[in-house]
Amino acid sequence: MKAIIFDAGPLINFSMNGLLDILVELKKSFKGKFLITEAVKYEVVDRPITVPRFELGALRIQNLIDSNIFELPQSIGIDNEMIKKETKRLIDIANHFIFSRGSWVGIMSEGETSCLALSSELSKIDIQNIIAIDERTTRILAEKPENLERIISDKLHTKVKSQFTHLEEFSKFRFIRSSELVYVAYKKGLLKIKGKKVLEAALYATKYKGAAISFEEIDELKKL
Repeated sequence: MKAIIFDAGPLINFSMNGLLDILVELKKSFKGKFLITEAVKYEVVDRPITVPRFELGALRIQNLIDSNIFELPQSIGIDNEMIKKETKRLIDIANHFIFSRGSWVGIMSEGETSCLALSSELSKIDIQNIIAIDERTTRILAEKPENLERIISDKLHTKVKSQFTHLEEFSKFRFIRSSELVYVAYKKGLLKIKGKKVLEAALYATKYKGAAISFEEIDELKKL
């Protein structure tokens, strides 16, 4: 078995761009699970469904859950309490990495960290997985944490101190962004709009709805 774990960012990105149908088609060809945690479900359905401005988007995603396009971890026997426990442990490590102005800087939220926690649990039972996440901070923490120190220092306009204890745990996670999912969909012929500029337009759409992808990376994808 294999799985893609979705953070809130890509789901919101696809919803705002009117591209959720692409995920339905990708699921058909993926031959694996599309999973979301309870914490992510709260962010994309349970909380926004109570706000008129965001209600329609929440209902669209709930419909995909009802249709089993997206499933909760319980569907494959992973207990939510186990994910909560691992989420708390990983947040504690991540949010004790950067120290500034007399306190630790919180750099990760429960939703995105729960995706990492689920990934850990899947790996323990030999389920190959990747995390769909648009948030830059999480990916940098896993791939180049030393760069995150500089980015946060620039953002806060002050020097920060870092503690790299246990950060190697984050290096095991693999990530994919909304933009790359759109690229895969394009290559599979799943984008319903036709034309020479469709890929470019779709990639820019994901960028401007939250995917942390540079203009240079978009140009590279267009050339592939």
